[in-house]
Amino acid sequence: MNIVLAASEAFPFCKTGGLADVVGALCQQFAGHKGNKVLLFLPHYRNIVRVSSLKIVPGVYLIPVGDKIEQASLSYINWGNVLVFFVSNRKYFDRPDLYRTKEGEYQDNDERFIFFNRAVLEGCKFIGFRPDIIHCHDWQTGLIPAYLKTVYKLDAFYTRTRCLYTVHNIAYQGHYSYAAFRKAGFHPVDYTPEKFEYYGGISFLKSGLVFADNINTVSPNYAREIQNDPAMGFGLDGVLRARSKNFCGIVNGIDTDIWDPEIDPVLSVGYDAAEASRGKLTAKRALQQQCKLTQDDDKPIIGIVSRLDYQKGLDGVIGLIEKLHKQVQFVILGQGDPLLEKAYQGLARAHAGSVSYNSRLDEELAHKIYAGADLLLMPSRFEPCGLSQLIAMKYGTLPIVSKVGGLVDTVIGFDGKNENTATGFFIETFTEKGLYNTVVRALQVYKNRVLWDRLVRSAMRQDVSWDKSAQAYLDLYRKTVA
Repeated sequence: MNIVLAASEAFPFCKTGGLADVVGALCQQFAGHKGNKVLLFLPHYRNIVRVSSLKIVPGVYLIPVGDKIEQASLSYINWGNVLVFFVSNRKYFDRPDLYRTKEGEYQDNDERFIFFNRAVLEGCKFIGFRPDIIHCHDWQTGLIPAYLKTVYKLDAFYTRTRCLYTVHNIAYQGHYSYAAFRKAGFHPVDYTPEKFEYYGGISFLKSGLVFADNINTVSPNYAREIQNDPAMGFGLDGVLRARSKNFCGIVNGIDTDIWDPEIDPVLSVGYDAAEASRGKLTAKRALQQQCKLTQDDDKPIIGIVSRLDYQKGLDGVIGLIEKLHKQVQFVILGQGDPLLEKAYQGLARAHAGSVSYNSRLDEELAHKIYAGADLLLMPSRFEPCGLSQLIAMKYGTLPIVSKVGGLVDTVIGFDGKNENTATGFFIETFTEKGLYNTVVRALQVYKNRVLWDRLVRSAMRQDVSWDKSAQAYLDLYRKTVA
């Protein structure tokens, strides 16, 4: 199959969150199957990394955006068996960050991604690569399925091309005014509630849901939630129900070439399930030293590796830390909501030696937290799939998670009897008291080292790789093309 993946970010080239990890891993998985030719299209942001050997595609091609004509150019790199193409336009992509400044989103994000969506389609024609399927990810590429069914409907180049659209988080919808619809070049006759119209404007994500040949999201439970619960569907549950025959959930995996404590180059001592106690103790001591925590082998560490925002439920953790900082050490890595950042900075100052807050993106520290922590906290209000709990289990760090979305599909909660199969703990009641009670219960289990070691081994034995899920995507590709 000729496969094109289009996304706004992909690890290791550009990343703000889990979307990048998923897209990067999927590319490599698909390219590893015989007979597949895989291309990945990304915007050429200023801070693209690992592209010192870029090759330039000669020439430029033109993209209409409203009443303007913008120039696009392509450069590419061979990334294993994947060809990664970067769409260049300095006006739209030569900026400090991918989507926003500290003051908020870029005001022209609609134009930026209108340009990118059409540049992917015109770019395939420019290099002469006719895709069997285009796999689009999240709102930033939601117009590609719409273009294929409208503007490019009679284009012979795309006669056989089909489109799969993956929703990684339905809360982010790319909602813009009617002016953005006109800039995109769609015909006013298609501006109806059944197609493009969305609360007087246009939603890039809704456009993808309406026009894609097939749709999926990143876990079966999240697929059920966003169809059946209006609060979880963020206004698009009706659209999803209307397309239920073409909608499914495929759980994410992790790249075990990157996330594996046995071969992780960040760790001074590698370990597997049999050597977890020794390896994690070494990692704990290193984490305590780096984060200036009190050196104490017996004190449990709770790690948090997360974006700081309402979705992640981390506002409810502030009181928890105040209550437990004498019994537990906390290491938090993440940035986001300025008020939450300020609150965690205050906790770290007030409880030095027990609380470490690190406001940055730091892949190396993330590896050290997953290895050195005993527990990983994810009190999400909603969670499409989540990668942190998968990584944590791989590293023998037991996740404490809300009973939502993909967390239900990937974690087996300890019920007091299933020590040979459980992999973590569920927050049964989503309140500060419910969170506190679950954490205290987990800490009581931690004191029973024989039981704890069983749970750690059970978590580490889980298959959290991409193997099964990547095959499910390839099967969905074949179904979509057929």
